[in-house]
Amino acid sequence: MLYKDYKIIYEKITKDLGIQTEDDEKASMILNNLLQDKNLLSDGVLKSLIEGNEVFIFGAGPSLETTLDFHKKALENKILIVADGTTSALLKNDILPDIIVTDLDGKVSDQIKANSKGSIVVIHAHGDNIDKIERYVPEFKNKIVGTTQINPEPYNNLHNFFGFTDGDRAIYLADHFNAKKIDLIGFDFNGKIGKYSFAKNKDETQKLKKLKWCKYFIELLIKENKNINYL
Repeated sequence: MLYKDYKIIYEKITKDLGIQTEDDEKASMILNNLLQDKNLLSDGVLKSLIEGNEVFIFGAGPSLETTLDFHKKALENKILIVADGTTSALLKNDILPDIIVTDLDGKVSDQIKANSKGSIVVIHAHGDNIDKIERYVPEFKNKIVGTTQINPEPYNNLHNFFGFTDGDRAIYLADHFNAKKIDLIGFDFNGKIGKYSFAKNKDETQKLKKLKWCKYFIELLIKENKNINYL
């Protein structure tokens, strides 16, 4: 997907969710600046990890724990990418994810813990998480990648691999770096919010709107990549 195509979709998202582009730009600038002195990873490291490999991606839907338990043996020697709060579910099962895609909405202490043990963390900037960027980014010490949902060109430390929510951005990341196969666990679009979304006390209506966009982005990519499968 070219950025010009994504930009059209992004404009629709901003109208649907009431997002202010200026806030996304501010968040991106702050994250970019905070990453200046960090141990940032190059595209080459992500490519060498993902390209040609089978990848499992974990979303925070209600089916996550049951499906994770059922497929646990199949995860061995695969690349594991988690969406934000699902980090906690994997750590609970003594599984260390290879990559965490996060806007810092989940249990960040678990993400910091996983990062300290070797997980790559892909930290995303958007207008609603500026306070979390400022609070938590300094606590991540290793293997960091920064992302934005707007044009990344003005920000030398940020990328835009496309997608919108943590879940679908994780899938677009795997697709961008040419995963051989992408298996999805815990991606549910039945109107229910899983506990690893850590959505308690948040705007449920807004969360459900975001899940609709997540589904939209996944289905858009599946049309181009037939190696993406729901488990």
